[in-house]
Amino acid sequence: MMFACMSEEKCLSIPRMCELLDLSRASYYRWRDQREAPDPDMEIKDLIQRIVLHHNRYGYRRVTKELARSYECFINHKKVLRLMGEDNLLCLGKKGWVKTTQQGTQIYPNLIPDILLSSINQVWVADITYIRLRDQFIYLAVILDAFSRRCVGWELGEHLDISLTLGALKRALVSRSVQPGLIHHSDRGVQYGAKEYTDLLKSYGIMISMARKGNPYDNAKAESFIKTLKHEEVYLFEYRNIQEARQRIDYFIGEVYNEDRLHSALGYLPPSEFEEKFLAGKA
Repeated sequence: MMFACMSEEKCLSIPRMCELLDLSRASYYRWRDQREAPDPDMEIKDLIQRIVLHHNRYGYRRVTKELARSYECFINHKKVLRLMGEDNLLCLGKKGWVKTTQQGTQIYPNLIPDILLSSINQVWVADITYIRLRDQFIYLAVILDAFSRRCVGWELGEHLDISLTLGALKRALVSRSVQPGLIHHSDRGVQYGAKEYTDLLKSYGIMISMARKGNPYDNAKAESFIKTLKHEEVYLFEYRNIQEARQRIDYFIGEVYNEDRLHSALGYLPPSEFEEKFLAGKA
């Protein structure tokens, strides 16, 4: 605990603090080096995260096969089981979700292929991504207005479960005044098909749409946003913990992306300004 407090101190040097506290500098540096030793399995965990988010119903055996088939990463299925357990990825199986929601998840038809976007709160698109910290993975669920590209809801969490997507949805519902007929579009992940999630959508008269199996273009706007977030924020910083990640990501989405960043698809306006001009033109 003493060494941890020393590592957070900015005003005094490590040698000076060791002198004042009558501690061995060698002991502190041994503690620091052990603490900062990288997880040797982080690269494999990174691949597992990609597979689980793309094939959200895969168990550890299928993940093991996909590691070998797509990445030429040949490891024992027992190790995959252990790594998935460490990152809380085993709860995505069918049994776990039946326990949580009391019902299996339902697949809904795709409602957006022929829709011509003409207004805000017409279509929301939702997606999930993972963010790699130094020693763990965390998850981000986002909801975008497909017309203005504004991120209207987001939630960051340590677990890839219904609480993550529900948090983003509740934030979106607080930030926007929605009318029945709004379409919520997502992939077919269990986090979006869970009864608690779909019941909340239905209570607001929101229509549920899910991407066609194997079609990567249905949710392109959400995926484009995630790519922007990763390249302009996440990859530029090494977050020490989830609190720091939440602070930085909240700032980027709320202040930079929504309010300041020029978007080429919006005539080089930020999403918030685009919405303001659109609503002023309707008045």
